[in-house]
Amino acid sequence: MNILDNFKLHRETENFKDIVESIYNGVVFKGTNLWILVFAIFIASLGLNVNSPAVVIGAMLISPLMGPIMGLGLGMAINDLTLLKKAGYNYLFAAGVGLVTSAIYFAISPINDAHSEILARTSPNIYDVLIAFFGGLAGILATSSKLKGNVIPGVAIATALMPPLCTAGYGIATWQLDYFLGASYLFLINTVFIALATLITVRLLKFPYKVHPDKSIEKKSNRIVWAIVIITLIPSIYFGYDIVQQNKFQKKASAFVDNEAKFPNNYLLKKNISPSTQEITLTYGGLLIKDSAINALKSKLKKYYLPECNLTIQQGFSYLNENTSKTVQDNLLTTNLKNNANQIETLNLKMDSIQKQKEVSLQVYKELKAQYPSIATFALQPTVLINDSINQNVWISNIKSVEKINPEERKKVKEWLKVRLNSPEIIINFENE
Repeated sequence: MNILDNFKLHRETENFKDIVESIYNGVVFKGTNLWILVFAIFIASLGLNVNSPAVVIGAMLISPLMGPIMGLGLGMAINDLTLLKKAGYNYLFAAGVGLVTSAIYFAISPINDAHSEILARTSPNIYDVLIAFFGGLAGILATSSKLKGNVIPGVAIATALMPPLCTAGYGIATWQLDYFLGASYLFLINTVFIALATLITVRLLKFPYKVHPDKSIEKKSNRIVWAIVIITLIPSIYFGYDIVQQNKFQKKASAFVDNEAKFPNNYLLKKNISPSTQEITLTYGGLLIKDSAINALKSKLKKYYLPECNLTIQQGFSYLNENTSKTVQDNLLTTNLKNNANQIETLNLKMDSIQKQKEVSLQVYKELKAQYPSIATFALQPTVLINDSINQNVWISNIKSVEKINPEERKKVKEWLKVRLNSPEIIINFENE
């Protein structure tokens, strides 16, 4: 069997008439479809507002926005002007509803912060183009196949039409033009390249034309399509190139800091690498760093291909300056020694107290064991009894015996321990093995 046969699609392709009818039905936004769109917009807006990826993904799965976009691609591919007009009208209507609904939500929402889920939709690039294109290919192939599987939900998540539309609404509600433009551009990228993927796939699968196109008109239409594609593509290439360059800067700057940014008697408290402005800011704690040492570090930037990088050294604290007088240094040293001595004395007192407590517990156990041989284990610990009206020192004891100690004997043990420990109160827990 020829391996290439595995890649052939015609055996699994649905009837062309059924495919076209399916896409037709998904184009129109009215009734159920429109309400589902509105609810999906609210869900996506809520997810963006509270920065919940799970909620945003849920909105993507619910959203019916893929319908008119695939309709645009199919209408152009089979020269169906009726479908093209209907898809275009419903696409603009759906986008308008999305913008208005999300803008109203964000205008009345008490949370106005732009979290990561919003920020992720404001800087599209060439990678978003590729995601939209391959997602569109998967979507139209699944729609055209008899074996649809679970591709459509995956395409809805991958191409993410709903979040950028809602982010554009956020930009309108908060009067942030850059958010609106960035998110609108991402929505446009998804639209153009899903439609393009649909057009290409339909042509490759040789769907029949509804109206056979005039050659000159077809050439003109193709030129318009490719002009739209190129105009949409060019900015994304620039932004994609910028991301690649920033990523390279990040890696080189991190390598520079890890390998070179080390000073004796200093600790790097914080590093901040800003690829967008090509800046590295390092904050140290310890001895004052000389200008000559800082200049020497800056001279090593060329070694890591960072000649235009702006390196800033900040010193969080400087305990000792090399020019500080010997008297000041001696005073600091004396103070540190005194502090250390005080800490050692405190620790020794704690250890003595623990040792003394062990000795007292052992002696009391021996005395109690002599009176009650059935006692197997004995624990004794000083503590503080606290409630709303009491705050006093007491002892807690746990006595485990082989034979049960009757209530009268228990009372005697308690009174004896009060006298033995010179304590007005003692809490005892009796157990039997």
